[in-house]
Amino acid sequence: MHSFHYDKGALHCEGVDLQALADQHGTPLYVYSQATILDHFRRLDQAMAGLDHLICYATKANSNLAVLNLLAREGAGFDIVSGGELQRVIRAGGDAGKCTFAGVGKTRAEIELALKAGIYSFNAESEAEVRHIDAVAGELGLKAPIALRVNPNVDAKTHKYISTGKSENKFGIDFSIIREAYARAAELPNIHIRGLQMHIGSQLTSSNPFVEAVEKVGPLADELKAAYGIEFFSIGGGIGIVYQDSLASGCHTWWEGREDGAKPLTIEEYAQRLVPLLQPLGLRILLEPGRYMVGNAGALLTRVLFEKRGSAKTFKIVDAGMNDLIRPALYQGHHEIAPLREPAPGVGAEKVDVVGPVCESGDFLAQDREIPPVGEGDAIAVLSAGAYGFVMASNYNSRPLPAEILVDGDKAHVIRRRQSFEDLIAGESIPG
Repeated sequence: MHSFHYDKGALHCEGVDLQALADQHGTPLYVYSQATILDHFRRLDQAMAGLDHLICYATKANSNLAVLNLLAREGAGFDIVSGGELQRVIRAGGDAGKCTFAGVGKTRAEIELALKAGIYSFNAESEAEVRHIDAVAGELGLKAPIALRVNPNVDAKTHKYISTGKSENKFGIDFSIIREAYARAAELPNIHIRGLQMHIGSQLTSSNPFVEAVEKVGPLADELKAAYGIEFFSIGGGIGIVYQDSLASGCHTWWEGREDGAKPLTIEEYAQRLVPLLQPLGLRILLEPGRYMVGNAGALLTRVLFEKRGSAKTFKIVDAGMNDLIRPALYQGHHEIAPLREPAPGVGAEKVDVVGPVCESGDFLAQDREIPPVGEGDAIAVLSAGAYGFVMASNYNSRPLPAEILVDGDKAHVIRRRQSFEDLIAGESIPG
């Protein structure tokens, strides 16, 4: 579910009118629904109730302190990929002892930080990394808890940039040599083998790849439990969300009447297929969802600056660019576009490109998209932007970062102020 809907002709997030937010705080503006984030966490937690489990939210999806604090108060753990993310989690009230540290290129400083903080486990991605962790732990007089990330060579059938579980991807250790890798890790004096981890990719819209991966790696987890006493098996994240027709999907009926009969992957189906496969292992199961938790909980508000009609296309030029939301340019990501004022019944759509002000041909939010008519000064919402939106934003073209708002019922909290020009150049200096 999500909490974006029209009420008396005005697009709302929960009980807050988005036009009022755009007018008060300006655009571009990220807006998140607290109720949606909590609903998604609680539904997944309940669906996995038949297992000893821990949901480790993938911090990289949306790392605002307020979002992390919200999930920490629900008892979540965190999947982190940098020292900066670990410090964010701690600052937000999260428990380092519930953090798993992934990523192929951990630095010495990051390893030291994580060891001193007492993280639950490093998800080690190579044998070279394990040796490096062992050396750093030895220097600190500590034992480093690790899980090796196995690459099961399972095709998640997702975008090539977010596929992580095939042998040609940079992540994890090949399934064919994982047993030998564990044996060598077990010989290192400052390593404590705590678990096994895998993650096959993001934005999976079918349960089949998850099932295939668990069926392949589950027996390995059983072997490692017998050989090394591992405590947990992390099955990663990757649960996909609805991007197309996402505004209607808030009521769970958006697929009715679709010609292709397609339905989104539900948490209920995910759990029904995976829990029976995981229960016999007798291990703690870790899940690392990110996009599922926050993707449909967020929208990017932007305002139409100009309209440009040419011989080939009509362009709606808005004040949000690829520096604010890079997914359409980077992943060919689809985001629904919704006007903040509900179109009158029977009003036809027009095919346009929604483009930003950045000096790049790749600066677009939608291409050849049929949207209701919007004119100069009108504000629109770019939906399903809660994951990999603000966290991937940049200052390209010296554009300040947008503000972020968290909505709780009829209250709207500023959880990041808009960056000023002085913020933008802070830390820079001219020599001599």
